[in-house]
Formats: sequence, structure tokens, C-alpha cells
Amino acid sequence: MSSKLPGAGPRLAFAVVSMEGPDQYSQAGGLGVRVAHLSSALAAAGYPTDLFFVGDPRLPASEERAGVRMQRLAQELSRRYPRGVYDGEEVKAAHLEATFPRALVQGWALPHLAAGRTPVVLFEEWHTAGWVRRVSDLLWQEGERDRCLLVWNANNQFGFEAIDWTALAYTSSVTTVSRYMRVLLQQRGVDPLVIPNGIPVRALQRPPAEAVRRVRAAAGDRRVLLKIGRFHPDKRWLQAIAALADLRAAGMPVRMLARGGGEPYGRELMREAEAIGLRVTTWTAPIARAADLARALAETKEADILELATFLPESLLPTLYASAQAVLANSGFEPFGLVGLETMAAGGIAVVGATGEDYARHMHNCLVAQTDDPAELSGLVYSLLEDPALDPAIRRSGRAAAATYTWPEVVAGDLVPRLPLLAGRQMVRWPVDGAL
Repeated sequence: MSSKLPGAGPRLAFAVVSMEGPDQYSQAGGLGVRVAHLSSALAAAGYPTDLFFVGDPRLPASEERAGVRMQRLAQELSRRYPRGVYDGEEVKAAHLEATFPRALVQGWALPHLAAGRTPVVLFEEWHTAGWVRRVSDLLWQEGERDRCLLVWNANNQFGFEAIDWTALAYTSSVTTVSRYMRVLLQQRGVDPLVIPNGIPVRALQRPPAEAVRRVRAAAGDRRVLLKIGRFHPDKRWLQAIAALADLRAAGMPVRMLARGGGEPYGRELMREAEAIGLRVTTWTAPIARAADLARALAETKEADILELATFLPESLLPTLYASAQAVLANSGFEPFGLVGLETMAAGGIAVVGATGEDYARHMHNCLVAQTDDPAELSGLVYSLLEDPALDPAIRRSGRAAAATYTWPEVVAGDLVPRLPLLAGRQMVRWPVDGAL
């Protein structure tokens, strides 16, 4: 393990530690994307930054990418478990808990201390909770615990039952991504600070206007309600389907474009939709461009629900968000609500739930469905269709709000200013000359 140490520069150095990372091998959910963007923002702000994650075994163990030193862990195990980061999950996690803390302290923290920097280690999610205690103990043994800041962050409640909360709160400062998640953590006996999630600056780029017009035109006279997410009850698919049925029964010109995962619950949902009178069509042809998406809509005009059972490139999502009448991100449990924020950034209208979406202002920058009542959701869509002035106003306000949640804004306005308070909780000596 190696870390490039610039000679002069900021007084802080960051290590971001996560099971997931930016490699395709290393991504299973949103965590890999989060740590990649967070690390890039820290590096762009001028801080020496290393990202430690379980990486693709075919790529270099260490390489620099856009100012971030990528440190791929457990590659020898990844060769034995080639199907992705969580293939052989228990073996990898146990191996890293036994070996990684010492490597982090000896190969990363101590060299930065020798260079006059304060190391800040940002641990992500439940797998790394056990590593924190070991890193803290090793720093004590080196006589350097009061010079290193350890922070553990929760993005979700996965794995909470496996965490020793007393030890975690004693050996680190705990953060989370929303006030809703803060309440869940308080129930575990810890008092975290909220550092919101972010989006990359490029998410604010408007999707191509011609692509948006083409997709809208292909939908004909029926407005598209877009819903993207895992087929899981938490995502309130049943509410969305029932609301669509209510709108169709009232003669409203709407249809749903649905993209879930491969979960068996998806078949159950489509059967339920057909049982209440909705026409469902499944599209399996490849979709690579906006033209392919337009073709799918144009050739299925009679479908009330068009299910996309094919790969959907991430590059097409902004066009989808902007072209839809509304994006139904109406989850019943949402730690942060990244889809809603991405929709707003692209100029779309997000209909979000009422859990972790701290950025949401109902009827101002988005619409908020507080219950699982289909009548509430259908009423929100109805208000958009009936009030021509509401649509452009929400789209404008949504983009303005999203601009305050870019990763550079989060790093400069939320993360770095909170570090002295977090350091004080651990009695860590903190730079006082302002050269952070």
C-alpha cells in the first residue's frame, strides 16, 4: 500500500474507506458512486485523497485517477470470487478487518503525520464499523490517536444489527446523510451529525433539448410518469400503480414508464396492474440512445405501463427525467433520496416521499407524497396536469435547489466546516492556523 505525499499543501489528508468503489466489479448499489464522487471532490479541493475499496482484481493495486489515489484491496480474494464486490462477502470482510487497519495506519496515516498533515479517515457503511476500533487501537499503540480523526458514516440501516454501537461511538465520530437517518441512529444510542449526500456538478448540465423533445413526441398525447427503482415494497410501486389506475379511470392522459430490477416482486406487481385493468407491455429490445427509447414509446401507445426489461444506460437518465411529466420517487423508506435530487438537477419534476429527502419543499421544488394512499399520489399528478403554471415553476426551483447539493458544495459547506466539532468529540488535536 502506498500513498503519494505532495510536499507542501493543505494540513488535512483524507482516506475514504468502503467495500464498494468506482470499478464495475466494485459497484452493487449507490455506495460505489458516492465514494467515487466524494473522493473526487476532496481531491479537486486540493486535499491529498486516497480511496480504499475492494477493487477489480485485473486492475492495478494502486493508481492515480483525477487526483485520487485508488487503492484496491483484497485483490487476491477477488480473483477467487470474480462475480463482484459481495461475492465471497464474509470472507473478504473478515480478511480486511484482520489486515487492513494495520496497513492503513502504517502505510497511510503515519506517513501523512510525518509530513505534517492531520489524517482524516472516512469509513463508509456497516462492513467497516469493525475496522474503526482496530484502527483506533493501533493509533493508540503508536501514540498518535490524538492526531488522527476517524469518522464513520451511515447511508442506510443495512447491517445495523451487526454493529457494536458502544465501541463505534467511543472510537469514532458518527455521521449520516439525513435528519431521518439521524433519528434512526439516535435509537441506537449514538448522536450523529448530518452531512448530506451530493451529486456531481455535471448532473446540472441540461440534457439535449432535441432528445427531450423526441421522447415527449414519441409518447403522443399521453404524459409519461416515470418510476425507476428496485421492485421492493419500500419503493411503493403498488401506490404508483393504483394511482395510475385512478388517473386513467378519470380520463387523464397518462401512462407509466417503469424500470425495476430483476426481483420476483416485479412479476407480482405487473400481475396486480393487469388485475385492476391496466395494460402492461414489456420491452426487451436494446436501448442505447434516446431514439431507442422514443421507438419503445411510439410502438406501445396502447400500453398503460411500459416495463423496460432491458439495460438502461445511465447517460439516458437525465433525458428521461426531463421528458417525463413526473418522476415517481415516492419511496416509503428513503435514507436520502438521490433519484429525486438527480431529477431536479436535470430539470424534471420529482414526486418524493417524506423520509430522508431533506431538500424537498412541497409545491416549490418538488411534490411530496407523505402517505401510501394512492389518492394522494394521483392528486399530486392531477394538480400538475390542471395547473399549467405549476410545471415550469417547480422545474426551475428544483434545478436551483439541486445546485446547492453538488459535491463541491457539500465538501466546502458541510463536511470540512464540521470536522473541528467531530475532532473535538474525539479530543483530536486540530490545525488552528486556518490552513486546512
